[in-house]
Amino acid sequence: MYEAVHAVPHGASTVARHAATAAESGFDGVVVRSRPGDDARDLAAVRDACDVDVVDGVEVVADGPGSARGHVGNLRPDHTLLMVRGGDAATNRFAVESPRVDVLTAPTSDSGAFNHVLARAAAENDVAVEFDLGPVLRSDGGPRVRALSRLRKLRELVEDAGAPVVVSAGPTSHLEQRAPRELFALGREIGLDEDAVREGLSRWGDIAARNRHRQSDAFVAPGVEVEREDEP
Repeated sequence: MYEAVHAVPHGASTVARHAATAAESGFDGVVVRSRPGDDARDLAAVRDACDVDVVDGVEVVADGPGSARGHVGNLRPDHTLLMVRGGDAATNRFAVESPRVDVLTAPTSDSGAFNHVLARAAAENDVAVEFDLGPVLRSDGGPRVRALSRLRKLRELVEDAGAPVVVSAGPTSHLEQRAPRELFALGREIGLDEDAVREGLSRWGDIAARNRHRQSDAFVAPGVEVEREDEP
């Protein structure tokens, strides 16, 4: 299981602190949500020091599908996991209709921006839809009720369409991380059983493993790989 984290400079904690906390909480790894233009990070050193996987991710935060499209084209070859932060209907649509995008994050920050048409597109293009539990965990009163309602509606849409799902608490600090068992409990509040939440947390790692394989020298195209003879 993996957590997808916002680290310095877009969060309050370093990648190393996030990774260490995730390891203590029972996660197998973290996905780092960097932004276009961020300086390169030595993720291998963090991976070795904390004994958890650390995935090089990039999250495109754009003001519309036009600028998002340019970022996706430029960034796809250089990152293991590529996300587009949605919220408005136009950006959500661009993301789920682009097979180059791995994950649509925060799809329901604008109420009504995600519907059954987009859910079917996500299923057809194998774009995972994020269940962002952060707004529920870090709000109360009316905002919390509205966040729960949006997640319940999202669950209905993706289940009907058979779209892939990832789950995250979206922590910006290691103090905002929650152990998997806490996320299992919250998932039940929106109609996701423990297996569904576990699968959503694990899919981050599955996507990373698939993309790492595709980026390897042996991969040519789906179903076509280079076999290398062992040297004497």
